[in-house]
Amino acid sequence: MKALVINCTLKKSPEPSNTEALASEVAARLTKLGVRTETVRAVDLAIAPGVVTDAGDGDAWPDVHERLLDSEILVIASPTWLGRPSSVAQRVLERMDAMMSETDQDDRPVAYDRVAGVVVTGNEDGAHHVISEISGALADIGYTIPGQAWTYWHLGPGPGPDYLDDERGRDWAHSTGRTMADNLHRVAGALAGRPSPVSG
Repeated sequence: MKALVINCTLKKSPEPSNTEALASEVAARLTKLGVRTETVRAVDLAIAPGVVTDAGDGDAWPDVHERLLDSEILVIASPTWLGRPSSVAQRVLERMDAMMSETDQDDRPVAYDRVAGVVVTGNEDGAHHVISEISGALADIGYTIPGQAWTYWHLGPGPGPDYLDDERGRDWAHSTGRTMADNLHRVAGALAGRPSPVSG
């Protein structure tokens, strides 16, 4: 089983990413469960705007798309900005929109029988809103969203320290992240054992 984590931080490598740090806790749990896990930092890639799978020369999205199709588990990780998902997360979801019209060799939507979850960080409130927006979009695309397939960290509304700068709240976020990974793994396994039938 494979998992892909798409980190939608606004920070380019090698700048430390709070979002990636929390997402790595989920990835570590998935790895412990035997899942081969890789992380993509979307802002490092030349992902063109649009709602197509391939936007032409120089577009890095087709490679990410192939990794999505090669993974049973997807984790979208986003910081909270103005109470909403990052602009990078929105671009990733817009490019994934094309998957809604793609089918596999059995004529099923390509996202069927794949699971997804969400990781959110930020020093302001809005984590549940971000989780809802991203989860809703992923469900529209065809992913299965298990119960409690999310974790987040923040210290309340307004400015404050970042995840990497403050130990408060980490134990809860890490525990919730482990539960998230367990639920993703369990449901992905169940779907692999009983794939969705061809509709119609």
